[in-house]
Amino acid sequence: MGLFGKKKEEKSCCCGDSCTPEKMAQAEAAKTTAGVKVLGSGCAKCRALEDAARAALAELNMDTIIDHVTDFSQIAAYGVMTTPALVVDGKVVSYGKVLNKDEVKALIQKVRA
Repeated sequence: MGLFGKKKEEKSCCCGDSCTPEKMAQAEAAKTTAGVKVLGSGCAKCRALEDAARAALAELNMDTIIDHVTDFSQIAAYGVMTTPALVVDGKVVSYGKVLNKDEVKALIQKVRA
């Protein structure tokens, strides 16, 4: 009958099988760079988090460029499954929610202290 046979093992990756060793190496290298990154598709929540991060950096008098990462293979390299996410100096400090300026400011100060 075949009802209880073994399932075929399907291999898939987080980015829909479009990963190449080069892409994964690029994603791993991007994780080690210092700075502030917003991970997300570019939706309204991602933009709101980016705006809060800009305001927090301005209040802290830090001249740091904010990168907005929309490539899902790079996002997955951080281990993030829910966006938006905030990365400070290569460390994921928040994911899955939009932070306000004061929350972002506290996280940046905590990581850079």
